[in-house]
Amino acid sequence: MSKRKHDISRRQFIEGTGAAIVAATVAPTLKGSLSAANLPETASLGVPSTAIRLLVNGAEHRLQVEDRWTLAELLRDHLGLTGTKIGCDRGECGACTVLLDGKPVYSCSNLAVWADGREVRTVEGLADGEHLDPLQQAFIEHDGPQCGFCTSGQLMCAKGLLTRNAHPSAQEVRAAMTGNICRCSNYNHYVEAVLAAASSKNAKTSKRSSGRSNASIATASRAAEVSATKQRRNAAISAESEGGAR
Repeated sequence: MSKRKHDISRRQFIEGTGAAIVAATVAPTLKGSLSAANLPETASLGVPSTAIRLLVNGAEHRLQVEDRWTLAELLRDHLGLTGTKIGCDRGECGACTVLLDGKPVYSCSNLAVWADGREVRTVEGLADGEHLDPLQQAFIEHDGPQCGFCTSGQLMCAKGLLTRNAHPSAQEVRAAMTGNICRCSNYNHYVEAVLAAASSKNAKTSKRSSGRSNASIATASRAAEVSATKQRRNAAISAESEGGAR
């Protein structure tokens, strides 16, 4: 007997029925999820939040943050400062390093609420307009960045070091930057760049000091000349007065 056109096999029947059951089961869940998605996250999930105030690269921010946000999330996702990178996201690689009150910290391992009332500096805050920080310039000149992903963290760690120690040795630079991983293995170039930036800074400081000393010497010399001129003029006036009296 020939099979009719509209007959279906047992396999087709079971597959069709199973699909219908799955659709009927999932539909209410999807509807509920879509409804919840239209609500603010804190309202739908009841996530605790806190109002904080902090300085980021010199600018004050007052905002409501969820207590679960990390400092890296706040900077990247809510302040748009994406120069801070997230690598391991568990406090091991150092790509997310920023300065918190001048001290290098892993922003992926610090909660945003912990930054309340404090000052944060990111890689975006190093340059002065179009003028790079000497440390950034040294990184370029010494081929510090390779793939570049870890560079912002390396820069901030090095900046923290030079802030507290303006004359580090090579060993001190290596020790300070131990917590920053470079998967391109460009560590020697980073150390050279930091040392070069320190030398450049010291040279500029010495030049300014020398300039101030030269200016002081010139001022003292001019003062001495003025004093000598006054003395000569007074002596001449005295001599003329004595001659007239005679």
